[in-house]
Amino acid sequence: MNQEFPFDRFLSGSTSKSNQPQKTNNNSDLLNSFFKNNEAPKEQNTVSNTQKECFSKNEINVIENEILNTLHGTLSTQKYNVFIANKLYVKELKTDEIILKTPTIAIKNIIESQYMAEISEAIEKTLGPGMKILFHVDNEQEKATNKAGQATNASFTLELNPTDSDLKAKVESKYINHIENSDSSITIDPNKTFDNFIVGPSNNLAFAATHAVSSSPGKEGKYPCLYIYSDSGLGKTHLLHAVANGIKEKDPKLVICLISAREFMKELINAYKDKKLDQFQKKYSDSIDVLMIDDIHELKNKQSTQEEFFHIFNELHSRGKQLIFTSDKAPQEINGIEERLITRLQWGLVIDIQKPDLETRIAILKKKANQLDLYLTDEVLVLIASSVKSSIRELEGSLIKLSATADVMNVSIDIEMAKELLKLSGIEETRKVTMESVAKATGQFYKVPLADLKSKSRNADIVSARHVAWYLSKKIVGVTYKEIAKYYARKDHSSVIHGFNKINEKIKINTKLSRDIIFIENNL
Repeated sequence: MNQEFPFDRFLSGSTSKSNQPQKTNNNSDLLNSFFKNNEAPKEQNTVSNTQKECFSKNEINVIENEILNTLHGTLSTQKYNVFIANKLYVKELKTDEIILKTPTIAIKNIIESQYMAEISEAIEKTLGPGMKILFHVDNEQEKATNKAGQATNASFTLELNPTDSDLKAKVESKYINHIENSDSSITIDPNKTFDNFIVGPSNNLAFAATHAVSSSPGKEGKYPCLYIYSDSGLGKTHLLHAVANGIKEKDPKLVICLISAREFMKELINAYKDKKLDQFQKKYSDSIDVLMIDDIHELKNKQSTQEEFFHIFNELHSRGKQLIFTSDKAPQEINGIEERLITRLQWGLVIDIQKPDLETRIAILKKKANQLDLYLTDEVLVLIASSVKSSIRELEGSLIKLSATADVMNVSIDIEMAKELLKLSGIEETRKVTMESVAKATGQFYKVPLADLKSKSRNADIVSARHVAWYLSKKIVGVTYKEIAKYYARKDHSSVIHGFNKINEKIKINTKLSRDIIFIENNL
């Protein structure tokens, strides 16, 4: 080509607004104008025969980079790296179609089924609307031909024997879809119920409160306003769906709105844009019996949205409707929320969910493995539960990966394979818990010196901390009562049994104690 490639036609934002060409309504017009400026053949009906000559390899690379950069900004880093980076290329470009190349049929299928909307949008932003998208699947024969410098035709190749990279891509796809299950447009999931929610000391209060709401929502119940907060992936959203399913089963006539704060904001913005604010306000104030908003902290610094939410809250609360909100923070800890809203969010019952203890994590894994029809030994389950502590979603994601591997690779999962797949090799050894580490962690939490824990002191605070240390030593370390008694310089183990049983009974009714113990355990 004799002229420099007109980058400003393809790279939006590369020039100032005053120099940018007007947006074309048809990408064929845009490309044809490019052909004209670059000395296209005089006869218009021969353009299609010279299309490949109009785009050099460097020019296609520029367009490819722009499409990939747009995708990188749209998709999460993990999804982009696994399915797009070094796996999606622009093979050929014509006036009305673009041919994308993928290395395998498996990658092509994943991209077509899950990421076509994002790819279409990226291509439209780069080349304009109306571009037909085709796929070419690479294969070993084509690679050999390309090395010889011969031309190849766009074609599809069915791989009857998928490669290891194909199989690993399928596994990663299932895992990522589970971990990044962040679709903000919420539809009530009938599979999320109270029956399949694993209850433990970390979430028993939240479970009891939401279960009570599902039985008697609104002003007739105990908790017409409920606020649940915790770190991500600990079961808040599951409980929202469980409440919705419980209410639907008991009283199908009630109108339930389960929505994320982000979707609530989008809906309000559209109402402003379409001049339908009255309809928006009427929907929430007059039609809804149960309003559940997930991730309410997303309203921070959104003054107009907070204003509308404030009036909706007041109206529904005054009419005795049920309100439930979830967040990653307590109301008073959310910066950028008006004080009057914080006050209202605190009107009802405010509950936090802690990270699950070891026993609860194992129970969750067993339940999920059963749902996935995945057999794992107790050794593997304990390994995962001991290593993954921060999130139930991540905990279940580990099983998703193991299950997908077992299905796709047609193998059984043993302890060594679990370590390799989940990158847990050596974790259980480096974090081995001993009676001494339990004693130090307990003493540090209760501000009781180790010497006092092992002494004969009858001070109430010291005795309480000592009993907790005995309880955790038995539960986590798995030592015998006699071994505990010996470590704490007791003549016999009857006092250790008494202390263990005392804590075991207390945590069933004392929420603060159960959460203290979970905190100590998760920090060991």
